[in-house]
Amino acid sequence: MPPPIRVVIADDHLLFRQGLKALLKSEPEVAVVGETDRVDALPALLAQTPCDQLLLDLQMERSVFNDIASLSPQVPIVVLTASEVPADAVAAIRKGARAVVLKRFAVETLMDAIRTVATGNVWLPLSLQTQMAAQLTRPKPNALSPREEEVVRYVAQGLRNAEIATRLAISEETVKTHLNRIFRKLGVRDRVGLALYASRIGRR
Repeated sequence: MPPPIRVVIADDHLLFRQGLKALLKSEPEVAVVGETDRVDALPALLAQTPCDQLLLDLQMERSVFNDIASLSPQVPIVVLTASEVPADAVAAIRKGARAVVLKRFAVETLMDAIRTVATGNVWLPLSLQTQMAAQLTRPKPNALSPREEEVVRYVAQGLRNAEIATRLAISEETVKTHLNRIFRKLGVRDRVGLALYASRIGRR
C-alpha cells in the first residue's frame, strides 16, 4: 500500500475542522499532519510540517486568494468553500488552487478531490463545472489541428507548459503559440476556461 497522502487543514470554524479530521481519520489513504485556524500561521506551519496537500477554507478571517497564490508553489491546495458562486471557484483556480470542494458536499466529494489532486490533476464539483462550462461556446468540429488537440488534452490533465513541451518534443515557446491559437479558436481566455471546455466535451 502506498504511503498516505499527508494533509494540513486550515479552517477557522472549529466544529467543521473537527468534523473534517473525523472524516479523514476513517480514510487510510490520508493522514492529517497539521492544522491551524489562522492564515498568517500557514507559512511557518508548512515550513515545519512536510505535507502533500493543504485543505484551505476560502472564507477565513481575510480573503485568502493572495495566500493561495503565494502558497500554491509550495504545496497543492484544495480549497474548501461554502460559496457556490462560479466566479469564486474560477478565481481560486486561477490563483493556483488545484481543487474546489463545496463544504455542504464535503463528505461525498472531498476524497475524490484529494485523490485527483494527488495525481496532478485539477478537480471541480460537477455543479460548478456545469455552470462554468455552460458559458463556453463549443467550436465547429475539426476547428483544432491534431497537435492542438494534443495540447488541449495535456492541459486538461493539469500539465504545465514545460511538461507539455517535453511530451510533444517541442519548445515551450511553441506550446505558448499553440495555446494562444487555441484560446482564439475556442473563445476562452485562459487555461481554466480551456480545461473546462475539455471537461465538457470529454477530452481527458
